[in-house]
Amino acid sequence: MDAVFEIDTTTQRDDLKSGIKYYLSFLKNTGAAASSSIVKSAPMATANNTQFAKNIILCGTPGTGKTYSTVLYAVSIIEEKPFEAIKAEDYSAVFARYLKYKEGGLVAFTTFHQSFGYEEFIEGIRPVVSAEENAETGRDIEYEVHDGIFKSFCDKAGTPIGGGTSVDLGIGKSPSVWKVSLEGTGDNPTRTECMDNNHIRIGWDGYGETISDATDYSKDGGSTVLNAFYNRMQIGDIVMSCYSSKTIDAIGVITGEPEWHDEYQHYKRLRKVKWLVKGINEDIVDLNAGKTMTLSSVYKLSVSVSDALQILRKVKPTLFTQNVKIPNRVFIIDEINRGNISKVFGELITLIEPTKRIGAKEQLRALLPYSGQNFGVPDNVYLIGTMNTADRSIALIDTALRRRFSFVEMQPDSATLKDVLVDGIDISEMLDTLNKRITVLLDREHTIGHSYFLQPLKADPSIERLATIFENEIIPLLQEYFYDDYEKIQLVLGDNQKPDDSTRFIVKKTDAVKLFGNADIDFPEYYEINGEAFKRIDAYAFL
Repeated sequence: MDAVFEIDTTTQRDDLKSGIKYYLSFLKNTGAAASSSIVKSAPMATANNTQFAKNIILCGTPGTGKTYSTVLYAVSIIEEKPFEAIKAEDYSAVFARYLKYKEGGLVAFTTFHQSFGYEEFIEGIRPVVSAEENAETGRDIEYEVHDGIFKSFCDKAGTPIGGGTSVDLGIGKSPSVWKVSLEGTGDNPTRTECMDNNHIRIGWDGYGETISDATDYSKDGGSTVLNAFYNRMQIGDIVMSCYSSKTIDAIGVITGEPEWHDEYQHYKRLRKVKWLVKGINEDIVDLNAGKTMTLSSVYKLSVSVSDALQILRKVKPTLFTQNVKIPNRVFIIDEINRGNISKVFGELITLIEPTKRIGAKEQLRALLPYSGQNFGVPDNVYLIGTMNTADRSIALIDTALRRRFSFVEMQPDSATLKDVLVDGIDISEMLDTLNKRITVLLDREHTIGHSYFLQPLKADPSIERLATIFENEIIPLLQEYFYDDYEKIQLVLGDNQKPDDSTRFIVKKTDAVKLFGNADIDFPEYYEINGEAFKRIDAYAFL
């Protein structure tokens, strides 16, 4: 395998000669260095410490382990450990922690595609089936503003993790933020009693203790409020006590299920609450999509969890001791350049900049078009994307968005295959040879990743498995790369150096005249794939 190409000047195409000769000269001048990969993967500037860029794209050719590496980066960012330290660990142990973080809401994963849009990523309007009371009036379908996956992820990014039960704020992993009216606005006996005894109370006492599907709301209404109080509101959700149409006087966390307390004269429906702060006077109109609070006793606010936590941090900073941590969160976008990125990201093209994040000196919010919410990206949210540089069927990433990401190039790593041998064939050396030839004949963006060989051949290092990989994966990939230019594919596979067709993977056929008799046509040569050659050890001698 010392020679990458053997040039027969009588048969080689003129358009290939100059490139091949240039590369052979390169090999001669670089000596031993030529045996390594032409281009090393560009390491992330901060990969050896715990300071990661807020927005990262792992880019490279197919099979270089981009999606695999997102797991390592995510765990490293969340645990605030050096990337190299996480990479050195057993991958199965790291992956188990990754799944735990994903289940806990610290990691989210999505894949972009051509149908993916702003409405799925940030927010949009979707139809919902009306409640029965509205359906009776002929309104079977209603429309609501629905949070996209990234906005929902950001809204919950401020949720803290307690270092112990004594300091845990009690906030759930996916909390909602609710408004509750305690009897009415301003000071009143119900508000005072609720603050003193750590609970919230609402009315609709006329329906009695039991609320069920059979309850008739046609006379007095209240189905939406009671459904929210009994079914939608969950333990761990955040509740804000409405003091006026614009202000709140307390923030708490729901700690108990709905109860009925007949000892009260009014407002007998109760849920226990852990008040985190009381006696405040905070205007939340801007945080609530510019809307004042309505008369409804209980409903979900447009205030995000992160914004609620910011209020708490401002009015009572002692809540956030060293034992209560706001963890880093990681949002992974696989195949990021397969979507219409400018359309999907919308306002995020500005908001994801590190200097524009919530909590940064130049923090910036944008008014969202559907909800009217002033939205910003929290500082503890990290974006990791993957991008296949060899896919020519998709558009290049938007230039304005490109400058907001740090790019980590991932090249084929033949070192991972150094101990993989198939009947004496050194797979690591074979991959290096293939990629050097592809780089000369095409470019370095279309090399072959180590993942094509790594797991299959470590599990079954047989010639049959190697033949399957070449026939079903490598050959189709080369056909795509070279637009079915089989003469170049032959050069990549070393077929031009083989003595006869029995060991050539791609065989040139010149018998077209026999197929059509004596037709007076200058028939071109054509090529066939020799399936039997993939199963012969000597066929790989020139790789």
